[in-house]
Amino acid sequence: MKTTRLNVRMSERRLNKLRAYAAGKDKTVTQIVEDWVDRLPNTEIGKNSTTLLPVNPAD
Repeated sequence: MKTTRLNVRMSERRLNKLRAYAAGKDKTVTQIVEDWVDRLPNTEIGKNSTTLLPVNPAD
């Protein structure tokens, strides 16, 4: 599987919280993010589509 880099801007407080959570679960931050993404519902759009999906951070 080919991997791609993702850059995310967040406060240092949030990053530290994420790192602490990952350490507590004995996982990397990458594994935590991948697990979260894997739990998102599947959406059926074309593989090469440029359609942006709405994001609701309250969910």
